[in-house]
Amino acid sequence: MSEIINVTRSSLPEFDEYCAEIRGIWDSHWLTNMGEKHEKLERALEDYLGVPHVSLLTNGHLALETILQALELHGEIITSPFTFASTTHAIVRCGCTPVFCDVDPVTYTMDPAKIEALITDRTVAILPIHVYGNLCDTEAIERIAKAHGLKVVYDAAHAFGVTKDGVSSACFGDASMFSFHATKVFNTIEGGALCYQGDALRQRISDLKNFGIHGPEEVPFVGGNAKMNEFCAAMGLCNLRHLDEWLAERRAVVEHYRARLGGVPGLKLNAPQPGVRSNYAYFPVVFDGYRYTRDEVFARLGEHNIVARKYFYPITNSFDCYRGRPGFDPDATPVAKYMGERVLTLPLYAGLSPEDVDRICDIILS
Repeated sequence: MSEIINVTRSSLPEFDEYCAEIRGIWDSHWLTNMGEKHEKLERALEDYLGVPHVSLLTNGHLALETILQALELHGEIITSPFTFASTTHAIVRCGCTPVFCDVDPVTYTMDPAKIEALITDRTVAILPIHVYGNLCDTEAIERIAKAHGLKVVYDAAHAFGVTKDGVSSACFGDASMFSFHATKVFNTIEGGALCYQGDALRQRISDLKNFGIHGPEEVPFVGGNAKMNEFCAAMGLCNLRHLDEWLAERRAVVEHYRARLGGVPGLKLNAPQPGVRSNYAYFPVVFDGYRYTRDEVFARLGEHNIVARKYFYPITNSFDCYRGRPGFDPDATPVAKYMGERVLTLPLYAGLSPEDVDRICDIILS
């Protein structure tokens, strides 16, 4: 039986490099609570992303919940159902109401032309999602938000390292959330971050992620626990050194896929965006009139030990846990529903060989 090709594989530094990075932890016995590695990674990410403030958290989902709480949002938040479960769950868990906007059929991101019709006197924010390394139309969203006095928080879990006309994806809106999960282009084993401009948010985020503690005998705020530990921060420091090299490898894989699958009738590939430098996070293929359905191709790849992913399917406004709730209707977002039923992300990671890409493409085309 042929070797399994997973949809992704975590990027790791050399074992000895990580051991050298964590050696000081044994000397200090400081394992968590914003230690040396944590502080060093925050500063390194601020430099890499070109933002004044980065706050590290234990994962991307808690980062998203934290920023919604830090901005004191209460009401309706316009978002997209073409996303991972975390985005919608965070809104609901924070006591807000998601209002679903359909997506653009080219970028798979929120369609700005459909936002204003969804704004009511209860709307407090827009939460768009950068998808597959594609960026939202940030200029249009910013204009709409300013006109209506709304906050903008980006779910940028797919957009680490992406730039638009030389500007980092971390610089848009009131804040951006990044996931550093093991499957992402940049990982800290498990982790997440918030990037933002305003100085006032730093203390508020710190309160929320560290029990509201200001000192040994001073706890003026009710907070939770969402701190990144030193071992995860150390992995981030190592991986950041190699990120550009890994992005180049991912780009080569994407270019090979495009050479093999581009122009095939019924296969719609992710279109590069003008002015955007991608991170090549995912390679989605939409089976739109192909001679086999998405599910047939998914099953055939599985028979050959190739693990693809129906990503995103199902879309979040069709989840079982929300069935029957007002506003959760996949038919109200027909483009997102259509894409969710036809999209398949193919294996993509640094180190995926040209031979394996050919093996995948041969099965799809056969």
